[in-house]
Amino acid sequence: MFWLLTHKSRAIGCCLRCGHPRYHHHKAVLALRREDINVWERRAPLAPRHVKEVTSAGYKVLVQPSNRRAIHEKDYRHAGAIIQEDISEASLIIGVKSPPGEKLIPQKTYAFFSHTIKAQEANMPLLDTIIEKEIRLIDYEKMVDSKGTRVVAFGQWAGVAGMINILHGLGLRFLALGHHTPFMHIGMAHNYRNSAQAVQAVRDCGYEISLGLMPKSIGPVTFVFTGTGNVSKGAQEIFTELPCEFVEPHELQGVFQSGDQSKIYCTVLSRHHHVVRKSDGKYDAVDYQHHPKLYTSRFSTDIAPYTTCLVNGIYWEPDTPRLLNRSDAQNLLTSAKDFDSASDGCPELPHRFLAICDISADTGGSIEFMTECTSIEMPFCMYDAEQQVIHDSLEGNGILMCSIDNLPAQLPIEATEYFGDKLCPYLWEMLTSDAKQPLEKENGFTPIIRNAVIASNGSLTPKFKYIQKLRANRESAQIRSMSAKGRVLLLGSGYVSGPVLDYITRDTDIEVTVASALEDQLEKLISNYNHTTPVTLDMTKDGDKLSSLVKSHDLVISLLPMAFHPMVMKECIKQKVNMVTASYQTPEMEEMHQSALDAGITILNEVGLDPGIDHMLAMKRIDEAKEQGSTVESYVSFCGGLPAPECSDNPIGYKFSWSPSGALINTIRPATYLKDGKVIDIAAGGAVLDNASPMAFFPGFNLEGIPNRNSLKYATSYGIQSAHTLLRGTLRYKGYANTIKGFNKLGLINPDPSLLLSPEAPPITWRELMCNLVGIAPSSSFASLQEAVYDKIGRDDHRMSTVMWLGILEDKPVQKEQNILQTFAKHIEPKLAYAPGERDLIVLRNDVGIRYTSGQLETKHDSLVVYGDVGGFSAMAKTVGYPCAVGAEMILDGEISTKGMIGPLTKDIYQPILDRIKTEGIVYTSSSTFS
Repeated sequence: MFWLLTHKSRAIGCCLRCGHPRYHHHKAVLALRREDINVWERRAPLAPRHVKEVTSAGYKVLVQPSNRRAIHEKDYRHAGAIIQEDISEASLIIGVKSPPGEKLIPQKTYAFFSHTIKAQEANMPLLDTIIEKEIRLIDYEKMVDSKGTRVVAFGQWAGVAGMINILHGLGLRFLALGHHTPFMHIGMAHNYRNSAQAVQAVRDCGYEISLGLMPKSIGPVTFVFTGTGNVSKGAQEIFTELPCEFVEPHELQGVFQSGDQSKIYCTVLSRHHHVVRKSDGKYDAVDYQHHPKLYTSRFSTDIAPYTTCLVNGIYWEPDTPRLLNRSDAQNLLTSAKDFDSASDGCPELPHRFLAICDISADTGGSIEFMTECTSIEMPFCMYDAEQQVIHDSLEGNGILMCSIDNLPAQLPIEATEYFGDKLCPYLWEMLTSDAKQPLEKENGFTPIIRNAVIASNGSLTPKFKYIQKLRANRESAQIRSMSAKGRVLLLGSGYVSGPVLDYITRDTDIEVTVASALEDQLEKLISNYNHTTPVTLDMTKDGDKLSSLVKSHDLVISLLPMAFHPMVMKECIKQKVNMVTASYQTPEMEEMHQSALDAGITILNEVGLDPGIDHMLAMKRIDEAKEQGSTVESYVSFCGGLPAPECSDNPIGYKFSWSPSGALINTIRPATYLKDGKVIDIAAGGAVLDNASPMAFFPGFNLEGIPNRNSLKYATSYGIQSAHTLLRGTLRYKGYANTIKGFNKLGLINPDPSLLLSPEAPPITWRELMCNLVGIAPSSSFASLQEAVYDKIGRDDHRMSTVMWLGILEDKPVQKEQNILQTFAKHIEPKLAYAPGERDLIVLRNDVGIRYTSGQLETKHDSLVVYGDVGGFSAMAKTVGYPCAVGAEMILDGEISTKGMIGPLTKDIYQPILDRIKTEGIVYTSSSTFS
């Protein structure tokens, strides 16, 4: 442990010690950014003494303040650094871990561990941002010498912390299996002020072991270390503080079976100990380098059966044999005894292979079933080999795993000192970097720095162009690996996508690719579901990518805004891929019916809610009537998405669960309906609001209905030309129409372009905009504006109080959008948003009047009321998403075979959907009245 306890006191003397020239650049400013990747990241890339070396050389150093950083900022200040938030002056910004993409400053040189060189999926959005912002990225991981050895790393400290952690974990695991052991005296690495304190705890544990205090029934304890680098060396430095004996791998079986329990045994494994050629069982190092596929590992048969704990310090490369795969784990644990801790006070272990400390944190690597890293706050998990699942309990059969990917952060001060010693010699040439200049003009770079530049000037550097190919290959491989039953491409990651994924992914034979331009939303969405693959897709830019995605799937579900559906449909027709949407079928979409027929595909539209469930309930009643020889005389349907009554606490009585501008523009559309044989035409511009009428079917809700769009077309769609009344409308709480009329009178629901809101126009406040809309001078007094607005809205007190509540008469800047309607919608959206813990409500009412051959008139009433789940799916998401998902499933299963452009209007489609959504809590009730 000498190096651990003494390396901190070495004099830095960076450039004097290493001989690197100190390049000087009069504009160079260095910044240490604040680490913010997680709460445990308390390290910094440089310690104060390193900063002192830089400031003494005449450079300006900025340090972002951070109370989380383990080294106090006063120490950096004493070293000559300036503590400030704004680091935009810096030419070189360094950190440890990657920063959030939105915090990256364009055209700067950054240095940090980016974890992008293997095209790691989670970090590709960050790399995209780096390229977009024309940042020059120097990745510490690729700073290697002529032999390929990394020159800047935390390696030894990862091994130190990892070893301390797994000794603590073994104590917990033994205890869960019924055994108190001396390992219980060792805590997690971060519980110690420094490594010296941790070493003392390990020594105390070792003293008790040497006294023979390990339970006899667990047998001798053995450790196996893989790797010979700094990671493994750091772990072994801690291990040697125990009473230990190092043995050769071939001796492990003997000590495992009959070793001395007053000591711990250990072996260090090299490749030649377990890797052999498949053909003859021999190992040839040169041949292995060139032909790793010809080799296999005997670790699972020759070493693992005699191992208590594996400490893995090696990274896995594709085509090389793994240490352990899933079937190996099953074989290791199949001989496990039934474990009953209550049956014996001194139980034997259910199996001897107890734990893995994967310090490499190489997910899906040499330990195949280590698919996710653990964390400092949740350091351990258990792999159940029989069920092939990972869980949190430390009891029962299974392998304890610890795979924290930021181990040095547990000993942040010493790790920072160590890392700074490694980095400081290279800072001088890094400081010469000018990210605005082409990389090839940076003549001061040595190969160590030049070869570590991942991206520069808006593109990957030639050495790292392969990353883009790896990304494309991975996405293609993920799609190709999908099951034969169904490969579904889900376009969109909005609120409706959750229920769709929830339903579709229950079938483990269906794999889903979710494509969206909203990367954060996409990652959050898929994190809750198995069998899903995220892909970033910008519909406005990535036409070729859309084509490739559609081609590699069996069905496309489009939950994008309606404007994108025709584009997706054309691609589906071209690639002969089925498609489902929940949106209205527009005339442009209907024109593609013949093309879809010719392609032999099904495009199922209007399979959500309004349109969707309303269609299905209507057709169910209409088909029943026709089967009896009866005539449908009337069809009236009203539907609305509303806040639950207890959440309708604003003057409008409404909150947005979908597009705010879409909700507003619907109030100025024209409408046409049939009433007692008379066609009623309502002009565009807001006249539908004058036709709002009370809805008495649920008096407790106090609803009003507003006619919606063209109801006449449903005479043909539903086959009810006999009907003398056809009306479809929107439900709102009473008073909504009157309030919105006030906005319309003020000109706030105007979709036409406005010169006042053009990008070239000067900034404008809401007060100035409202003065313009009511026709008074912008300099008018507030009282004059209030009076003018009050007159404009018909001197309606409720309308006026709503205007004041929305704050649109105040001197606040307007966030300009394309027109006044969108600008107004953007402004009121936060005011009319659902707060945490609130829920929404869906109300649907269908009334179908049926005249029987006897002359009797029956009106069938079908009602649907669905509430959103607090903390779960909204009512709107459920009632749109689940029917859509069921329709998609039916196409995949061949239950829907009709080709062309179709809706859920036939019994073979609507009945299964209505039946299946009942299990999702979407249940309608029925009643009748007779006259």
